[in-house]
Amino acid sequence: MNLNGRRESSNISDRRGGGGGKKIGAGIGAVIIAAIIAWISGGNPLEVLMSNAGSFTSTQQTSENYTPTEEEEELARFSRQILAGTEDVWTKLFAEMGKEYEAPTLVLFTDAVQSGCGNATASVGPFYCSADQSLYIDLSFFRDMRKTLGADGDFAYAYVIAHEVGHHVQHLLGTLDNAHAAMNRTNETEANNISVRIELQADFLAGVWAHHDNKMFNSIEDGDIEEALDASMKIGDDYLQKKARGYSVPDSFTHGTSEQRSRWLKRGLSTGDISRGDTFSIPYSSL
Repeated sequence: MNLNGRRESSNISDRRGGGGGKKIGAGIGAVIIAAIIAWISGGNPLEVLMSNAGSFTSTQQTSENYTPTEEEEELARFSRQILAGTEDVWTKLFAEMGKEYEAPTLVLFTDAVQSGCGNATASVGPFYCSADQSLYIDLSFFRDMRKTLGADGDFAYAYVIAHEVGHHVQHLLGTLDNAHAAMNRTNETEANNISVRIELQADFLAGVWAHHDNKMFNSIEDGDIEEALDASMKIGDDYLQKKARGYSVPDSFTHGTSEQRSRWLKRGLSTGDISRGDTFSIPYSSL
């Protein structure tokens, strides 16, 4: 991606270095498949957060004893730039709808964190919490995403952030809360189907962001779109379940197949039209 000269968002809460609480187990590297499965079901924070009997002490600043690596600092800067891009694009698109965009906060953490939705460890992957309108990322997720799944490239990483911001857009428009309410009123199979609709729409919204970000800043370079589409293929339910256990169980899908995720991301990228992303009114078999 071409990010030269791009501004960095100030809507950041940097809690890296122990501000979130206890270190848990082997970390994200040992459970990356489970983490990514958790991430892509992140439309409902209650499904991805892990309760912890111990108390967590939250802080808004990086620990004085914590020294991030050069790679991590570069990823942090990159994340701030991508978040700024989402702010610019969604502020414009909301204004065109006669609405005001309220930017979310990006929380950077290591190992564990306390959010408005509860306590979580890095093993859940990136997630969005509507209770505090924040998205949470342990930056090691990007490294392990590359090493374990081979989903690499700056545009692939931007897709992860834009997907979580997509959940924030859903929240502001009322879509996310309505979908969660519907999930609570139905059986498990139908709730899973609703979750798939949530996640595919967030993929679409990530594509809408990329479309307009490129129009505003000429940010997409050769190979970028292929990176994002490759990442979307490698985080489909069917791909991840087969990688983890050798087979897939369609009734348990909560975020869509590789083909579905790639198709909805591509639709957002190609059209940039938010009205083309209604994943809730069409038949489930047509997603």
